[in-house]
Amino acid sequence: MARDVLAAARPRWSAGERATGTEEPARARLWGRVAELGWLGLEVPEEHGGAAATFGETAVVLEEMGRALTACPFVGTAVLGAAVLGAVEPAAGRDDLLRAVGAGECVLAVATGEATTGPAFRLEAAGDGYRLRGRAAFVLDAPEADCLLLVATEPDASPVVVAVSRRASAVAVEDQPVLDVTRRFGMVVAEDVEVAGPEVWRFAGDAGDAAAAVARLGDRGALAVALDSLGVAEAMVETTVAYAGERRQFGRPIGSFQAVKHACADMLVATTTSRELCALAVEDMVAGTPDASASVSRAKSHAGAAAVEVAGKAMQLHGGFGYTWESGIHAALKRAALNRSLFGSVRSHRQRLAARLTTSTP
Repeated sequence: MARDVLAAARPRWSAGERATGTEEPARARLWGRVAELGWLGLEVPEEHGGAAATFGETAVVLEEMGRALTACPFVGTAVLGAAVLGAVEPAAGRDDLLRAVGAGECVLAVATGEATTGPAFRLEAAGDGYRLRGRAAFVLDAPEADCLLLVATEPDASPVVVAVSRRASAVAVEDQPVLDVTRRFGMVVAEDVEVAGPEVWRFAGDAGDAAAAVARLGDRGALAVALDSLGVAEAMVETTVAYAGERRQFGRPIGSFQAVKHACADMLVATTTSRELCALAVEDMVAGTPDASASVSRAKSHAGAAAVEVAGKAMQLHGGFGYTWESGIHAALKRAALNRSLFGSVRSHRQRLAARLTTSTP
């Protein structure tokens, strides 16, 4: 079902169709359909109107969104936003936001900061409230978010979540366009912004639990992008194999030529490996195993690199048509290239895996 719904809403890429100005209404219609089907509330608790499902169900949607090059703020809202709300201590504002997310009434964006440097925002006590300072670049889905969830540090360095409304807060969001037109990013800037106590939510548990929760957010984002890359690669394999069976040269389908067969086989092997690694990472993520982070890094590093390779070969095997706007392959290649860098590059995830291998235990 997810494949059919998203395929019907797949963006069209001819210059004439892009010039009609119908992109925003189509995006709004798709978002309404996603909310209607309950995908936004998959991991929202039942008492707040959700399905109380696991990341395993969310993973199915993510893969299909990659396959269809879906343009909507699903990752910021349902993958990262819902996870943040589920990790903080219960509060009236948090519960209301969970219900709004499940109903499709609120778009979220989450700024977690970098894994190596920590949260990009900091809180300072100021009277009965706080002052918020900091900036985070390329925050996914920030330009269209109704509410921003900013991971910040308190004066004692404990991580907390600051919930700020785009309409009522002085926090600024500057649009940051990228080559991939299916995703939106923004620079989030807080310059001495007043924050009330009820807008600061603490993670459940102690400081160690809070740090682990922030790390899990990064892993969720990385795995979400890996699944998206898997979907992109699967679509490129299917599209290329179908084209190779139809396109004829020298009186025969180009798929009958050995060089084309080998290239398609390489694409399939790379995609199949990505699928197995992603499946293992999803299983570990749902189970909360100690090796979940390593599984995520394996999936993200391989799927991120493989999708770029597969999309590049798809463009080559489509010949001159593969380089046109009408083919749509350029959009898949741009999305795959961006995915390769989101939530940790291929190199950074491989370095994380290498560090595990070289760290000795007493």
